[in-house]
Amino acid sequence: MPPRFTKFHGFGNDYIVIQSAELASAGVSDTSALSNFAKRICNRHYGAGADGIAVVNPSEVDGADFHVRIFNPDGSEASLSGNGTRCAAAYLYYKNLWRAEQLRLSTRAGIKLYTLLDQTAPGRFVFDSELGQPKFDAKSIPMMTDEPLDKVIDYKLDVNGESFPVTALQMGNPNCCLFVEDFNALDWRSLGKSIETHERFPDRTNVVFVRVVDRQTIELRIWERGVGETEASGTCSCAAAVAAMIKNETDRAVNVIMPGGRAKIRWLGKGDRGEVVITGSAEVIYDGDWLAGAE
Repeated sequence: MPPRFTKFHGFGNDYIVIQSAELASAGVSDTSALSNFAKRICNRHYGAGADGIAVVNPSEVDGADFHVRIFNPDGSEASLSGNGTRCAAAYLYYKNLWRAEQLRLSTRAGIKLYTLLDQTAPGRFVFDSELGQPKFDAKSIPMMTDEPLDKVIDYKLDVNGESFPVTALQMGNPNCCLFVEDFNALDWRSLGKSIETHERFPDRTNVVFVRVVDRQTIELRIWERGVGETEASGTCSCAAAVAAMIKNETDRAVNVIMPGGRAKIRWLGKGDRGEVVITGSAEVIYDGDWLAGAE
């Protein structure tokens, strides 16, 4: 039987969710095979088309109910995806594999808590998702700075002969935020592509362009590591919100406007500690069978 998958989107950020057992039956089990499968099925001309895949299976980690692995369209494996893991959570409810109000997913970035807030037909789910605590020091991001920094705020980054002040942090993945007044005033796609692979970021980085609307609202454009331009990103939106908060541009609860929709993000606790929680949806697009084979 060909492996069966379900396609979801969270704010237009689309993910294919598939059980590891389905892939194993088709001979896709090790990391190399999963990477190749992700590149094939994410292709928007020759595959199903997606910003990534989420592979789920029962967790062997204490304190977690299921495990999820996220692969990008270029075949690289991400530590975390806010929208991708939320789509994986929605899949488990949609397929009646989980029914409790709370779900704990183990990821490469640790165990994440999902609380189901709403479920409406046909296949729309709303969750509060805890995506962890941000890390700000250059080593944890990781970012190569001239000297060790506890926080990377308005760091002058040289890109293609120009200098840009960037605020960087680790939010499940490396994130580099640039604050702008007008998205149309710069070629942010070209700049995002250059910064993603900048030598200062040894693991590459997400690049988020942030416009502060007011103390409760920010707007984003997103260049995602291993993906490119995306309609939305959970980890990027959380990183951008936290970056605005540590720069004292916003309060600790904000609405984040992305091309794909609007999310609510709260940074719990005080100071630089506390969970970052995003409230967002995941919606079923379709179920499918992958008929193209493992190779």
